[in-house]
Amino acid sequence: MKDAIFGLANKTALVTGASRGIGHAIARALAQAGADLFICSRKAEAIEAAAGSISQETGVRVEWMAADMSRRDDTDRLAAEALHRMGKIDILVNNAGWNIPQAIDEIQDKDWDYLIELNLTNCMRLTRAIVPNMKERRWGRIIHISSMMALASTPKRNAYSATKAALVGMAQASALDLGPWNITVNCIAPGPIATEMPMTLLSKEQQEQMTQRTALGRWGQPEEIAWPTLFLASEAARYITGQVLVVDGGCLARII
Repeated sequence: MKDAIFGLANKTALVTGASRGIGHAIARALAQAGADLFICSRKAEAIEAAAGSISQETGVRVEWMAADMSRRDDTDRLAAEALHRMGKIDILVNNAGWNIPQAIDEIQDKDWDYLIELNLTNCMRLTRAIVPNMKERRWGRIIHISSMMALASTPKRNAYSATKAALVGMAQASALDLGPWNITVNCIAPGPIATEMPMTLLSKEQQEQMTQRTALGRWGQPEEIAWPTLFLASEAARYITGQVLVVDGGCLARII
């Protein structure tokens, strides 16, 4: 019974930004549940290594491709290649993203445009390209990796918060568009997860401040985002759509 509800045998998942961090943990969890994978990241060497390690561990089919998701031609090529090689995509996880901290009066147009393209536009274009294939089979799971900063923010997170909040709005609208085809669309909003981006952008003092904001007194690990993603991809979540699942260790529960 458990395997039937949470298992992903005979499903195929496309995960972006899967060479490391949250994306890699998500891809690995989906593979452990039985899904075949098509994964991508910007660097060919890194994504090839990730594909090899996941395939060796789980025994599922793992295809890979290097793609820069801030480039529209790469996004379109990724969708076409994934459908060509795998034949279908049942689960789409839009995970690729980045942050460039800038105060509102310091935002550089080139940085704003880059983050809009990477964090938002690529998710729309990839979803738009994959959805017709899901509609044909009347089944699909689309999961956008948003952020708790879609719901609350900190200084100098203007572009990041704007793009992550936009993902929530897009997921809600897409859920209404696609519900008649048994396709669900949801967001996961991670809080402080110990990956390269926050560890690179935040000082030790800022990292400790974030630790103290959580109810659990610690940063999360990438697999703690992967497991909720697996839930949303499974039959266990078939009546959940247009929602935001916040996975933040209790950060947003705290007023001060």
